Amino acid sequence: MTAFLRLEQLTKQFGATAAVSRLSLAITRGEILALLGPSGSGKTTTLRLLAGFETPDHGAVVVDGNDVTRQTPVARRFGMVFQHYALFPHLDVGENVAFGLESLGVTGSELPQRVGRALELVDLAGFERRRIAELSGGQQQRVALARALAPEPRVLLLDEPLSNLDPLLRERTRHELHDLIHRIGITTVLVTHEQEEAFELGDRVAVLREGRLEQVGTPDELYAQPANPFVAGFVGRASSLEGVVVERIAGGTRIRVEGVDWGVATDAGVQRGLGPGQRVLVLVRPEALWMARPEPGSLAATVRDRRFAGATSLFTVETERGTLLEVSAGGSPHAAGDRVGLVPSRRAGGVAGIHLFPMDP
Repeated sequence: MTAFLRLEQLTKQFGATAAVSRLSLAITRGEILALLGPSGSGKTTTLRLLAGFETPDHGAVVVDGNDVTRQTPVARRFGMVFQHYALFPHLDVGENVAFGLESLGVTGSELPQRVGRALELVDLAGFERRRIAELSGGQQQRVALARALAPEPRVLLLDEPLSNLDPLLRERTRHELHDLIHRIGITTVLVTHEQEEAFELGDRVAVLREGRLEQVGTPDELYAQPANPFVAGFVGRASSLEGVVVERIAGGTRIRVEGVDWGVATDAGVQRGLGPGQRVLVLVRPEALWMARPEPGSLAATVRDRRFAGATSLFTVETERGTLLEVSAGGSPHAAGDRVGLVPSRRAGGVAGIHLFPMDP
């Protein structure tokens, strides 16, 4: 599909720091793209460059074939929901939603009609006269969204839209927000530092680090086929240890870790070009490990800790060489101090959840 919104080699420098460095992304019409990364990765700066609150040192923002890089925020016709919503407590809901419309010159009978339509979109019809202080956190978030949608923007920008909500409300609001955006069909870019939020809201997720794009893809692609160790470690949980490639076989790569011929990693998790004898960084998902009795072919370890997590428990185990690994298991009888043998949890065609990256230059 043709991109509706494009970021072309966007670069922004603050002093000696490159907040965003040659960032290029293509977003289709109606798609939700989540910008995910740790603090300082350039997420918010990218959003501000999109909104027109910052001007790039290099690169362009293109919407529907038109370069809007030098246009003002108002001229771009983007809607934005800020992290703290920026609602006016002395105005009621209707007046808050009308604020942006009035600044665009909407008056007369059209104004309340546009306000009403925007509130209907976010399931707050009839809330015009409510005071902001009377609303729950989720309702305030929807008022901020209605205000952003009222001018009928071409693109919606969301800056940490759920960060002010408590965990239970955040989870429920995630579902509502995802369904709402897709129902409206507006192209959306959101910033978040929470992986769960990015995975649930984003059709695709762009992982940023130090202003650079590390990988962009669907949540499934990022989890199953990370492009590098940073993405593998940042997206989901993963433990690391060193290994050596034993041989390449059909559909996978056989590896040795800490002196043990350990199993086969599927091609989906292995970078191309690895050959026998090559040292590799082995990143292992907790669900890819199984704790069995110590026996030949298993990696001897000792259980150090167990954290209960409902249907499953997360175990920290230590190998004989001092490597700490996380293992997810349901109903396991093991406890701290137990000796176990770690083996990859079998999947058809090899082991899913094990990722190999070359260590040698």
